[in-house]
Amino acid sequence: MAVFAEVGFKGNRKDYFAMDPLEVAPGDHVIVEADRGEDLGELLALGAIAERKCSASGGCSTPVPERRVLRPAREEEVGLISSLRQDEDRVRLETRKKVEFHGLRMKVTEAEWQFDRKKLTIYFTAERRVDFRELVRDLARTFRTRIELRQIGVRDESALLGGVGRCGRELCCSTWLPELKPVSLQLAKDQNLSLNPTQISGCCGRLMCCLMYEHDTYVQARRRFPREGKILRTSKGEERVVAVDIWQERVILRSEDGERRALALEALKEEVQSRGRMPRPGGDQ
Repeated sequence: MAVFAEVGFKGNRKDYFAMDPLEVAPGDHVIVEADRGEDLGELLALGAIAERKCSASGGCSTPVPERRVLRPAREEEVGLISSLRQDEDRVRLETRKKVEFHGLRMKVTEAEWQFDRKKLTIYFTAERRVDFRELVRDLARTFRTRIELRQIGVRDESALLGGVGRCGRELCCSTWLPELKPVSLQLAKDQNLSLNPTQISGCCGRLMCCLMYEHDTYVQARRRFPREGKILRTSKGEERVVAVDIWQERVILRSEDGERRALALEALKEEVQSRGRMPRPGGDQ
């Protein structure tokens, strides 16, 4: 009975296949069915794990993948991958010359040979739609294979090329992040981060993916605090909430005469309760 198999290729590209019982394990290289030929990739997951990852990524359009894992890759076949990767550098440079010759407003990001060289995929970014029909014909004559030009976004470009983030670690999108989800400016606002684009943007120029990691923690913590701008009745009379510090468990208050003070959240609750009902945390007060 066929099982699900997740197979990774160059960069962070991966796909899902059906596989009959074979003596392989995650980390092994396998030969898979590809577009009009065969490709070589690394087995990442098998069985229920691969099926769950396929469902989570939205890559399962059918109950069982149509394409199959054919066999384990031989040692000499795995050795050919390095020569393909080296030749892709030549392909990328040659393609950029062709793009300049045809006067196209596009940036060639990466090139990827199919293992059997029956297909060559060129990844590029562009600000608008590009008519590259003449370029495709020129590339087909040059490389004598089937050409696919695939337009990607700037975030996908960073995931494909890799790099180092401002944290000093390799980019999440090019290492472990399973998919690129939209990141909104509200995530930075909820975490009281600087809204300076240079401070919260990644290598791709878009908002950093890691803004999502701690967002739920901030949202849950903020629910325990009164909202900024609300007026509370404390032991010093009416005071307005100016700011909250969820990590130090403090609330900054300002009285009617402009005097400010920082008060621990628990102490604030005691003061407000002694003066009457404590307003609902995070809600209207």
